[in-house]
Amino acid sequence: MTAGRLVIAGTHSGAGKTTVASGLMAALTRAGHAVAPFKVGPDFIDPSYHRLATGRPGRNLDAYMSGPELIAPLAVHGSAGADLAIVEGVMGLFDGASGGGELASTAQVAKLLQAPVVLVVDASAMARSVAAIVHGFATFDPELKLGGVVLNRVASDWHEELLREAIAPTGVPVLGVLRRDAALSVPERHLGLVPAVEREPHARRMLDGLAETMRAGVDLEALVALARSAPALDSVEAWSPEPSTEDGAALAEARIAVAGGPAFSFHYAENHELLAAAGAELVSFDPLADEELPPRCGALLLAGGFPEVFGAELSENWALRAEVAAFARRGRPIVAECGGLLYLSTELDGRPMCDVVPARAWMGEKLTLGYREAESAADHPAWPRGTVARGHEFHYSSVDPAADELAPAWTLRARGRERSEGFVLGGVHASYLHTHWAATPEVATRLVSAAAGVAA
Repeated sequence: MTAGRLVIAGTHSGAGKTTVASGLMAALTRAGHAVAPFKVGPDFIDPSYHRLATGRPGRNLDAYMSGPELIAPLAVHGSAGADLAIVEGVMGLFDGASGGGELASTAQVAKLLQAPVVLVVDASAMARSVAAIVHGFATFDPELKLGGVVLNRVASDWHEELLREAIAPTGVPVLGVLRRDAALSVPERHLGLVPAVEREPHARRMLDGLAETMRAGVDLEALVALARSAPALDSVEAWSPEPSTEDGAALAEARIAVAGGPAFSFHYAENHELLAAAGAELVSFDPLADEELPPRCGALLLAGGFPEVFGAELSENWALRAEVAAFARRGRPIVAECGGLLYLSTELDGRPMCDVVPARAWMGEKLTLGYREAESAADHPAWPRGTVARGHEFHYSSVDPAADELAPAWTLRARGRERSEGFVLGGVHASYLHTHWAATPEVATRLVSAAAGVAA
């Protein structure tokens, strides 16, 4: 990996790292750089803005789900053809998987990539105390290189002067200063930012504004030089979606229908690349607009998203709901994660859905959030019983099955506790668990094999 690279971290969630990272991606892209965008952790929404900012797929680097050993190979794979890689962190710089030390933290990813870190500091309610914060972050982990800070939400020239004077003795350079500006914020709702796909024209205008803000308030040349100071990762072999010899040869004549559009926008790029490399033709459809499934498809992939926001529209599209139900009755393989589970349920918040999974779904106020160790609890073409994986849950909704005898999809383990989750019936595997297949590529090969077996 010869591309220069930077990690944009925050002191805490809400410090402004998404604003700074997305703005830098946009500004550097508009300046002629080919920027590869990444997000630390399981987030789907921030990468949707990264994609708009750079014109490249927004990718995730998650040391819990893929394992630390795949972080650098995935970064090299995702940086192909780019001269810069910008990695947006998660939470605070040193925050990782609960109880896991530095595992899955921004700091761990930065060290695995040997990438310098730019720390975003929310300076809105401090003056000289900023020096203690910067000093602490710079010295907490000697193996980490803190290359500079960007001060966010600075009130005035006088405030900026105070902050710069305080930070100077730490030796950490101030690489940018951003004033308080409500126009720089992105709309939020129950799971974080509103995905870019739901507001793409507005999101593009916002990114144009952010690019101008970065050009005015951040030393872009210094940031590029810092990125290029990262050592080359020439000894790292890029991750590849191509099936290994153990997985068998790539399969042909398999078509897989992939739900997309505003209601189902949570996709990991590598999952799709694995399916394509295993021989699948991926055919997108939008459950909000399309009344038919794509023809001649042997499997259906229903990713996560926000079906609850579009419940009325999804319910009104009765023709597609009927097609999905008929697809399931024929025993064809379906893999549904989170939002896909809600769509397959009998009803969502009282509105009829596909009635594939005999369960009632509804939105609540309690957040279920966290990494999970998972083991397949029932046989399915993509997830045979006993398959071990790691995943992530993030939802406010709940499902109430109509029958207790439904086979669970997973046995989940977290913080010393174990529970069953999701449902398997026929060819349907539906659960709340989001999975990244880079560490389990055989999942894609199995799904393509099952799809090829019925597509004809």
